[in-house]
Amino acid sequence: MEFIANHLLTFILFIPTVAALGLLFVPSKNTRVFQWGALAASLLSFILSLVLWALFEPNGGFQFEENVIWYQALNSSYHLGVDGISLPMVLLTTLLTPLSILASFNIKEKVKAYMILFLLLETGMLGVFLSLDLLLFFVFWEVGLVPMYFLINQWGGKNRNYASLKFILFTMGGSLGLLLAIQLIGVVAGTFDLPKLFVIWPDLLSGQSLFGLPMETVKTIAFWAFVIAFAVKVPVWPFHTWLPDAHTEAPTAGSMILAGVLLKLGAYGFLRLVLPLYPVESQRYAGALALLATLAIIFGALSAYGQHDFKRLVAYSSINHMGFVILGIAAAALVPGTQNAHIAMDGAILQMVTHGLSAAGMFFLVGVLYDRAHTRDMNDFGGLYAILPVYGSILVFTSMASLGLPGLAGFVSEFMVVRGAWPVLMLATALSMIGLLFTGAYILKAIKKVLHGPLNEKWTGKLSEISVREIIIIAPLMALMLVIGVWPGWLVDLINRAVMMWY
Repeated sequence: MEFIANHLLTFILFIPTVAALGLLFVPSKNTRVFQWGALAASLLSFILSLVLWALFEPNGGFQFEENVIWYQALNSSYHLGVDGISLPMVLLTTLLTPLSILASFNIKEKVKAYMILFLLLETGMLGVFLSLDLLLFFVFWEVGLVPMYFLINQWGGKNRNYASLKFILFTMGGSLGLLLAIQLIGVVAGTFDLPKLFVIWPDLLSGQSLFGLPMETVKTIAFWAFVIAFAVKVPVWPFHTWLPDAHTEAPTAGSMILAGVLLKLGAYGFLRLVLPLYPVESQRYAGALALLATLAIIFGALSAYGQHDFKRLVAYSSINHMGFVILGIAAAALVPGTQNAHIAMDGAILQMVTHGLSAAGMFFLVGVLYDRAHTRDMNDFGGLYAILPVYGSILVFTSMASLGLPGLAGFVSEFMVVRGAWPVLMLATALSMIGLLFTGAYILKAIKKVLHGPLNEKWTGKLSEISVREIIIIAPLMALMLVIGVWPGWLVDLINRAVMMWY
């Protein structure tokens, strides 16, 4: 037990990979073994994450650190750690992965490859949140791309080849500058260790030159390399065009994990790397970041309102909601160390969690309807509440959480972002209210077209109610949406202690 406690993060990180390697040796015909084996492995990581939560001391600093030399020649180490910012992301990842795997039990083709890829994807995502070494961070950042590419490409819709290629080109293209900037930091600072870099990099060689350029110019170039890589992943307008296609063509579980966790990797990159490593540049360009966030909020909402494909509507809503995360980060960058910065940052991190829950829930519910009707065109529905009352009630509840109804999780996080950003980014915050207005419009449009109005008679007797397995998947997400909405303090306090330390 002491060994497990000392290496708890490693167990959480690599249990999915070990399970994936074990499943390689199981004959492909044993579908149930792959389904239940993958589910069991992901649940084990989730249980260990709950243990991590129970043992975590909310003092703001890194805990459960593991630090072993990994690449001696480059002075890079296998350095893991967790704090009040990364812990909620670890819990979100380990919760959504088993739910997504359970939602994948209706996958009938190439189940072995599907489940192995999903487990490897979980390790890639967790590695980003747990890494305290910049090179290790980049390795896991790239590892997570490959499984998602194949999940879209092999089990997606009819345009899956185009969507998967667009996904990989955008995300890998954005990462090229990130890799070069990381190499620059390693050469200049002589280390990739993040706790050390947080101390030495912001002021390193200040006033001197590098490669014939002033150090300030070099840092600005590296800053934008980081920003572009993470902006593509969030995604922030105008780097967002890969997202609707990837979401629309991905299998239901792929969309759940893509919206619930993968988008958060970009926002986490801003939180963990950009603001601590580039405080001066972050403050200088906070206005530009706020502008992009505002455009994402407005254009994301307007684009969502214009959709007839239910899944595409939810995809554009993610651009809208993640815009609030970037707005909170921009506000914190502009006035670091102030109360407004702390409130905005608390709201941004909480928004990452709440959007992960509601977006995963919405994509799952769209998938439930598609499995039965084989269409996502909202104009083909209408009046389904009469024949699917349980499904309809769950859809309304989850939609209201996504909309930001007071009493549910989405309201708390967006209110905190707006409250923190308003005094320092008044115009951007005011304009973002246009996005909030259309958020209500597109959510109500979707509910009206799917659930209300005259019943489309072609569905009478053809659509079955949501199943017990499907309720088991959505129930934990609904419970957390309600608990965080009614009592956010248990999570906000943990986040705030880390925010007060770093920002």
